[in-house]
Amino acid sequence: MQEPPTSRFPSATLAAIVDALRAVAGDPPKTRASFARGSCVRGTYVPSDRAEEITRSRSFTRPSRVLARFSVGGSNPNVADGDKLVLRGLSFRLGDSRHRSDVLAQSAPVHFAKTLDQMLAFLKARIPRPDGGQDMERVKAFSAANPETLHQASYIAAHPLPRSFAGTTYWAVHSFPATNSTGETRFIKFKIAPVGAEVTPTESEAAAKSAGFLHDDLEHRVTSGDVRFSVMALLDRPGDPTMDVTIRWPDEDNREQVRLGTIVITGLEPDETCDAGIFDPANLAEGMAHPPDEIFAARSAAYAISLAKRR
Repeated sequence: MQEPPTSRFPSATLAAIVDALRAVAGDPPKTRASFARGSCVRGTYVPSDRAEEITRSRSFTRPSRVLARFSVGGSNPNVADGDKLVLRGLSFRLGDSRHRSDVLAQSAPVHFAKTLDQMLAFLKARIPRPDGGQDMERVKAFSAANPETLHQASYIAAHPLPRSFAGTTYWAVHSFPATNSTGETRFIKFKIAPVGAEVTPTESEAAAKSAGFLHDDLEHRVTSGDVRFSVMALLDRPGDPTMDVTIRWPDEDNREQVRLGTIVITGLEPDETCDAGIFDPANLAEGMAHPPDEIFAARSAAYAISLAKRR
């Protein structure tokens, strides 16, 4: 298993980003800096017979237990599940103590910033005024100067609100170098697709649902059966952008893809099981390497800072 790297970014910068994430939501106490509201679950992972074509990582090529967390984006632990402007998240852990991989995915295929400086400036522009309102002129000025930071919001706005965590497609937005059983290395992107069609409500259905309908629906589905996702690897082509997480690969939705395996969620876990630590994306079993972009390189240390703050 790869060891989490020592961050090359000043801890003050990472702490400022964590603080800004929380400030955007009104600085709620002792919560995650992002995806604060969630449900912890457990299950199993079953690899496909093609997994070794893509990676020799034992966490993706061998059966294992799964710990996972479904969540709603932002630092507000009371955010309504029907809020169309925030992401849905899925974090999961595969493998064993020697071959562990943590993957963090979300309901949009791009991130909202490509560098830490841009991410911090994006958040600062959205911190509420003392009266609780948002300075829209400041937001518009920042967006005009940084148009790529609108790609995520544009994707969210163009797609219907998910009606179920279990019926949502999730992406890990980074480009991962994967080495297969013959020693060949290529970039992949993870796409976590529900087994079955995506589930989306009409506007009237969404308005009629409770504030916690995603979590209620998940509990019902898990306790009455199971929830399944295909772990897909989207395959690279020459010239694909691997450093900028605000943009997709060209024609990404029509890429060749290989199913690495299937996650089967079979039970609920107490929130404390997931909240005791972090899903650390720097934990990748040999055969799956760290993406080269700046946002990924900062995640592990930033999550550790967030964990310390909420404790």
